[in-house]
Amino acid sequence: MRRLRPLLSTLHRDERGLSALEMIGIAAVIISILAFVPQLRGWLGDAYDAIFKQVDGTTGETSDFSVAARGILITVVSIVAFIGTGYLLLYTNLGTRLAFLVTGAATFGWMVIGSMLFVVYAPRGLKPAVTEGLNSFQVRIPAIAITLASFVLFVMFVVALDRYEREDATV
Repeated sequence: MRRLRPLLSTLHRDERGLSALEMIGIAAVIISILAFVPQLRGWLGDAYDAIFKQVDGTTGETSDFSVAARGILITVVSIVAFIGTGYLLLYTNLGTRLAFLVTGAATFGWMVIGSMLFVVYAPRGLKPAVTEGLNSFQVRIPAIAITLASFVLFVMFVVALDRYEREDATV
């Protein structure tokens, strides 16, 4: 690591050093290169099988832990893929702070619209066993909570954007 720092500092001549986003990019490149090593690829495949393909010995079905781990992995990857790519594009054009504010406002605005659509057009038809006994309002309670929370965060980001523009205009 000590040999790598001078090399990296020649690539980026800023007094602040490498930003967190640049460090993540460098780590991603290193991980991508290491994926070509067969032994490491085999070890990663074994780790994937051990975590995500566990089978219950008595029933032969996928274990609850594997289902939960897959759900967590899908959630994290989708957040990084959808929100992260938008942030990265905005970061390259607008800078760190403004990109964060625009990405936050866009994300929570989208969540308000999506959750509001769920509140209005909640799933119809056969109900799953977990919602037996719930009336039409009770099924919508989580979506209403997400709508309100997303709306509050959307307003906070829009206010922060307004303050940012006012600061920029006075400078």
